[in-house]
Amino acid sequence: MNDLSAPAPVPQINKWLVTITVMLPTIIEILDMSVANVALGHMQGSLSAGLDEITWVLTSYLVSNAIIIPITGWLSATFGRKNYLIFSLGLFTGSSLMCGAAPSLETLILFRILQGIGGGALQPLALSILLETFPPKQHGIAMAVYGIGIVFGPILGPLLGGYITDNLSWRWIFYINLPLGGIAIMMALLFIFDPPYIRQARTKIDYWGLGLLCVGLGSLQVVLDRGEREDWFASSFIVWLSIIAVVCLISFVRLEWRHPSPVVRLQIFKNRSFSTGNLIMFFCFFAFFGSIVLLPIYLQNLMGYTASLAGLVLGPGGMSTLIMMPLVGRLIGVVDARLMLAAGMLINALALYLMSAFTLTTDFWSVIWPRVLQGIGISLFFVPLSTLTLSSLSKPEMGNGSAIFNLLRNLGGSFGVAFITTVLSRRTQFHQTHLIEGFSIYDFKLQQAQPTIQQFLQRSGLEETTARQGSLEVIYRQLQQQAVMLSFNDVFWLLSLFFLGLIPFILLIRRRRDAIAQMGH
Repeated sequence: MNDLSAPAPVPQINKWLVTITVMLPTIIEILDMSVANVALGHMQGSLSAGLDEITWVLTSYLVSNAIIIPITGWLSATFGRKNYLIFSLGLFTGSSLMCGAAPSLETLILFRILQGIGGGALQPLALSILLETFPPKQHGIAMAVYGIGIVFGPILGPLLGGYITDNLSWRWIFYINLPLGGIAIMMALLFIFDPPYIRQARTKIDYWGLGLLCVGLGSLQVVLDRGEREDWFASSFIVWLSIIAVVCLISFVRLEWRHPSPVVRLQIFKNRSFSTGNLIMFFCFFAFFGSIVLLPIYLQNLMGYTASLAGLVLGPGGMSTLIMMPLVGRLIGVVDARLMLAAGMLINALALYLMSAFTLTTDFWSVIWPRVLQGIGISLFFVPLSTLTLSSLSKPEMGNGSAIFNLLRNLGGSFGVAFITTVLSRRTQFHQTHLIEGFSIYDFKLQQAQPTIQQFLQRSGLEETTARQGSLEVIYRQLQQQAVMLSFNDVFWLLSLFFLGLIPFILLIRRRRDAIAQMGH
């Protein structure tokens, strides 16, 4: 006699069809996080917005994105993962249409919030589905596929956004999501199915935990995104938001740790490999995203590169990542993943150290090779770390674990960008103050250096101009550039230390076969 209460068997779908289904919307969402950056100026003019107002187009998306990511596992378990994936895709695609058609800044910000809510779930859902679709022995390949989208998206986004904005309109950076989103929805309907363990009975909603998480993460994201612009704690707005974020997040942790049905199951951090992996991921993406933001600024502001030429410099690094990730994924089952992780972190540290030697006369190829090296290093870092961190989790824990993993990766990037922009500004002031001291006419060292300055002016063709101006104005502009350049050197060097300092923590992570054995229990 058939057991009518037994769950229906899950259809066997080709794993590569499932991979395409979940990675297509993931790449779209990651591109959308960065593609809007280059179009802000066009949006500002089209919508008659101020510079401070238009940045809310980015902030609103980041805030809603950050809030939804950690509760993705809970929402999937409550409403069904397939249903939630299709709902998120529909919301993301529909709000993209409304963003493109927005007649005012206020409506654009509203639909960007909805777009962030829809898009925030796509990364953790894709990660948990991939880890479930591929057997444990092939988790390295699954992480390589996922890593290609995660790392390549932020590099391709600005290039694509710049091209569309220049040749079409800023509205088309949202409209291009429509056909791709429609295809993704159709594929999700056909190829994604919920496993039996994902279907759980409805539980009482933890409204307090949900509220504390939304307010805490939302406030934190606003602080990170706008802190440098508001001069950090010199602004009462940032001070109050920081207090709210700290109080809410601490209260959230205390509440969720004891709650019988938490929206985020924090007990998962008792797993040593998971906790250590998340720590390493946070700080390594802190350094990696910081460098990804720094390099285009250096190329365009100091070296005078156009946006397209700066993209050509970033491109080879993305290509090296694209080539290396599948190779690393296959090596996971052959070489100890912890050794590859250590090698990846060393290579990243070396690449950043080479970047710390950039000058105002560095040639094109000397900038490209550290980026290529960084692309190789990030492949050797991301794939092993993701595999080691998540392979020790059981399948029912994958949704919750992947949501936390994605949240901390994104927060690491946000903290990194906030950190490097602040340090860059402070170090520029420091170097400018020290360099300008040598411009006193009473300084004995300056008097000794007069022939050197004269030679510099002759080589630069500036001697006649300087004589006409009767001042050191031209040299002062050079001094300002040198101060900024020195600050870039300082920040690149500091970011390289982050990778080196985290290498000893690898010893706390279990070997991959031990993690898989633990998952089996």
